[in-house]
Amino acid sequence: QVRLVESGGGLVQPGGSLRLSCAASGNIFIFSAYTMGWYRQAPGKQRELCAVITATGNTNYGDSVKGRFTISRDIAKRTVYLQMNSLTPEDTAVYYCNENTTGAWGQGTQVTVSS
Repeated sequence: QVRLVESGGGLVQPGGSLRLSCAASGNIFIFSAYTMGWYRQAPGKQRELCAVITATGNTNYGDSVKGRFTISRDIAKRTVYLQMNSLTPEDTAVYYCNENTTGAWGQGTQVTVSS
């Protein structure tokens, strides 16, 4: 069983930045072998992809965050990060971490962008 715990959400003003963290634990023997992703879901909307990082370190981003968000990982800490810059109110959502192989999801962390 894989457990994912997100942190780092909060309230930020438009134009600001936040860094989310997702710590993985449990049956993850080789963390670097997993594809990890960040998704988000705003009220009344479907969950959408923000970013993924593959086992080989390749990254892919959703169109709405491309150029503003950066996904990275610390293999030794079994942690995936999402650096979010130039935030707008449209980025307000619950952000979830996902592990692709087992389909595990974290509990989510709320990000609110408001003045």
